[in-house]
Amino acid sequence: MFAQVTVLTSPLPLATSDRSTGEICTRVRRWLEVLVTRIAFSKVLNAGKLSKLTEQARRLGQVRSLVWRQFGSTSGAHLSAREVRDQWMKDGTAATFDVLANAWKETVRDTVKDIAASRAAAKRRVRRAIHLRTSDEADRRRLYAALRFDTWVADPWLSRQMRKHWNRGRNHTHNQIMVRSDKYQTFTLKTGGDVWLSIPGLANREHVKIPLNTTLAPSGTLRLILRDGRAEVHYQIEAASMNSSHRPSEQREIGIDKGYTEVLTDSEGIRHGAELGSLLIARSDRLHRVNARRAKLRSIANRAEALGDRAKADRIRANNLGNIKKRRDTAKWEARVRTVTFESVHAVLDKASLIAAEDLTKSFPSHKRLGRKMNRRLAQWTKGLTAEALQAVSDRRGSAVRLVNAAYTSQVIPGTGALGVRHGDELHCTQCGAVWDADHAAAVNILARASDPDIALWTPHTRVRQILRERTGRQRSRLPDQDSSTASRCECGERIIRMLGFEQQLRKQNKW
Repeated sequence: MFAQVTVLTSPLPLATSDRSTGEICTRVRRWLEVLVTRIAFSKVLNAGKLSKLTEQARRLGQVRSLVWRQFGSTSGAHLSAREVRDQWMKDGTAATFDVLANAWKETVRDTVKDIAASRAAAKRRVRRAIHLRTSDEADRRRLYAALRFDTWVADPWLSRQMRKHWNRGRNHTHNQIMVRSDKYQTFTLKTGGDVWLSIPGLANREHVKIPLNTTLAPSGTLRLILRDGRAEVHYQIEAASMNSSHRPSEQREIGIDKGYTEVLTDSEGIRHGAELGSLLIARSDRLHRVNARRAKLRSIANRAEALGDRAKADRIRANNLGNIKKRRDTAKWEARVRTVTFESVHAVLDKASLIAAEDLTKSFPSHKRLGRKMNRRLAQWTKGLTAEALQAVSDRRGSAVRLVNAAYTSQVIPGTGALGVRHGDELHCTQCGAVWDADHAAAVNILARASDPDIALWTPHTRVRQILRERTGRQRSRLPDQDSSTASRCECGERIIRMLGFEQQLRKQNKW
């Protein structure tokens, strides 16, 4: 009945590392309200209700487009939603919308928030440019303050950087209606029955009653999204009211590695969400087959239209090239992947209150050619969803997630700091011949790197490799023989090591 989409807010705890001691310390911020978005779906609407809602959403979409067109650039950087509203009411623009006042005012408020979000994303890139431009702390603070308080329009260099990194947006949303909390009513036809939602229509004292398929009444400001003849009602609730927010966690620290065949592998060697790989592969292969068949049907329709048989072309496009079933299948698959991902993150947080995870926002160049089939499957990898789940669930449950540098975490032998030899999912130690599972080794290294005083989050991967080689070099005895080492044997620290191939054969033949 419900699908939960988490809205990211500021985290409750924040883990930091002490550079002098290399220890992890956790400082807890003041409690901030964490909200989650719930979605209630309506039953199939009749033609009359659907046409009224569609027309209202279309007119409000024009309002969104106008806000983006007039205030979606530097000219609207210093304006708030109230100032935009007052300006349109003064110059008569509001009289042309032909919708109720509360409807277009809520739409303006929502659109201004979208513009502010896109501007904030551009500011993040401009901050990096400021850091590279000058090393003077006073000048940096001045530029950072102008960027924060939206006074960058007066600075020529900042204004130029914002125009460079802030792409001019435009509205593509024409199926949404914003409803204020005091402008709708909920009721039931019988005790314990499904909820009905009554929202304002296009005219005064005109209401559209929508039957929902839930017994829980929505609250707060609503966002109605019209899709495939139904209405999705999005609303927010406090995370503290959810049972999952009160699940206990052990006071431990654990490292995790994000994967493709599974959602997470922790530093104890346990895999979480092992069915993710099969879901991604099946989805990729199915899309490949379906899209190939759709392309063939589209080619037949185009050929028939070129030969003058427009009736055949219209039949194919109407009955075989629609998107209703395609969107429905996509929604089911995305819901399944979200369920697997969030369940895996909850399972990890049940064991630890502080999680060290790799930061995958920066990509590393690869010189391997994987082929079209593998590239198509990897394109379905949902690492962004995993990062969202980690942040959202940790905020909700009061845990901490510390991001660390991901460079060479799956190529270093745990306990030694030396680079091993990676063969697929196996990581071979060059000193003792032990075989690590690459994902398990990465999780152990990620946990150790959370307190590493030398490798920070933004350390370049070339510098990380240099640091690892220097550490390995310190273990040398510095004798004339450069291959000699003070260590008599390798101590990987591995508890469960997979045997080499020839050792497995000897064990099977009872010769070991």
